[in-house]
Amino acid sequence: MMVPMNTTTSTTSGERAPDPVSVRAPGKLYIAGEYAVVEPGHPAVLIAVDRYVTVSVSPALDTGHITSDQYANLSLEWHRRGDDLVIEPDQTPYDFVLAAIRVVEEAAVALGAPLRMFDLDITSELDDKVGRKFGLGSSAAVTVATVRALIGYYGLDLTSMEQLKIALIATIEVQRSGSGGDVAASMFGGWIAYTAFDREWTRAQRRERPIDDLLSCEWPGLSVRLITPPERLRLVVGWTGSPASTARLVGGVQARKGQSSVHYNRFLTQSGECVSSLIEALEHDDADGIDRAIRRNRDLLRTLGEHSGITIETPKLSALIEIAEASGGAAKTSGAGGGDCGIVLIDREADIDELSAGWEREGIRALDLRVHRPDTTIE
Repeated sequence: MMVPMNTTTSTTSGERAPDPVSVRAPGKLYIAGEYAVVEPGHPAVLIAVDRYVTVSVSPALDTGHITSDQYANLSLEWHRRGDDLVIEPDQTPYDFVLAAIRVVEEAAVALGAPLRMFDLDITSELDDKVGRKFGLGSSAAVTVATVRALIGYYGLDLTSMEQLKIALIATIEVQRSGSGGDVAASMFGGWIAYTAFDREWTRAQRRERPIDDLLSCEWPGLSVRLITPPERLRLVVGWTGSPASTARLVGGVQARKGQSSVHYNRFLTQSGECVSSLIEALEHDDADGIDRAIRRNRDLLRTLGEHSGITIETPKLSALIEIAEASGGAAKTSGAGGGDCGIVLIDREADIDELSAGWEREGIRALDLRVHRPDTTIE
């Protein structure tokens, strides 16, 4: 049940302004279940990683500002017309941030919390020094960080699942094809098992239900739970240096899934079985079972790519995987593929110098990433 917490009042009333709030959200990587997870109820395994987007919110007077270190020359100004947030002109690339602000403020109004002016500043570690993204879920992380920062700023008492739902609503108001797994990983941290909500149901309910009712009800298909990380295996991540468009790749498969040659329903069934076996192996620290599931998921994704005509495993990703396999690891693409990252699970005692050298020869960069531990319970 959502209830407003005690909050300080607006500066326009002459009382003390709310304290500044700063929240960071981790990036993510998919371990298994890509493409299938966009269908409601189909499972995937993800992790949160220790690269972050930080959102800081501080009081403002008549005009608020949104700034980001990624867009140093673009400072967005906004003001209020009644309870509406008004931007003149409506500017990108802050679509996810603006959607998150609007949904949080809708919840705040429903809870009787007064709306306020604020400045919002964003800093990101999810790209390299020249601005190329690593494929770690920057849109999800900035959405989660914005939602959590503003919930703190407005003093709203929301469960972690209600906060997740706010972030998911914000994302589907910007894009149509996302599963929300990246949002859940950024929200909860650690290793998670995730199944996607029914996006069309949520959009329909959004039109019919007040926000507080929608946040408190059960969502068809949506589930998140923390799972046990492997004790005997370490994660190694390689970046191809080629950013990929998840929306384009997933949209391409979705556009072709009705074709009999794609065998989409068979893929969904086999992916579900594979991910379920991976979760069971993780829970029992069964290194051999984990390796088998990772390799099986790679095969399923390659076959999906071949049948749909979508390049999921690029030549560089194939090189990343084959070098890792030659060193004794189990490897696959991470996320939609088409570039970005590949992941390897390998014995903690294994010498990975040869793996790293092989990647370097192929122009593949090993990313110094660790799992961001869970910092909130799922409730």
